[in-house]
Amino acid sequence: MTRSDLELITEHFGNRPFRVREAAEVGIPRHRIYRLRDQGELLTLSRGVMQSIASSPATNTEFAALALRVPHGTVCLTSGLSFWELSDALPDRIDLAVPRDAHWPKISLPAIQPHRFATETFGLDRLEQQTDAGDRFWIYSAPRCVVDAMRLPHLVGRDVALEALSRYLRQPGSDALRLTALARQLGGERRVREALEVILA
Repeated sequence: MTRSDLELITEHFGNRPFRVREAAEVGIPRHRIYRLRDQGELLTLSRGVMQSIASSPATNTEFAALALRVPHGTVCLTSGLSFWELSDALPDRIDLAVPRDAHWPKISLPAIQPHRFATETFGLDRLEQQTDAGDRFWIYSAPRCVVDAMRLPHLVGRDVALEALSRYLRQPGSDALRLTALARQLGGERRVREALEVILA
């Protein structure tokens, strides 16, 4: 029984995380899914989201698991800076933003730090990315993560924000004008301009 259930899971979901509901829809009863979990064959990534333990580990799997639970969720702030290699900080929780008026589901795994961002600018520089297994998740662009860090230093730390700005500017293709344009739309333009003047002087 276990082998055929695992083969079904591999056939339908491959290496990606899947919802218990999805597995039930392809013919695997919920009680057998949970039995596989209890036997150590499946790993629980988030409530109702699992992945075969035999799957090759995928980078940013937790981001993809959250995307299944929170479709509007967007990786942001320190987690976003780390993804774009603009910070060495390793947050113990994933920074996840939702629109201010959106429903927030109860999530215990993976550990998250929820943030509510203004609805009118929520989609600004929101990008779709994929894990190396092809699973989708949403994250803010590198410039947006930098601007958010600069305008919200109480959430990421002023030193982290300034280091991220400095690293971004050293990257090929960095665009200081893009930063100020984003800051004008999101807030914190003066803070970003002043920091740019010091770093670029």
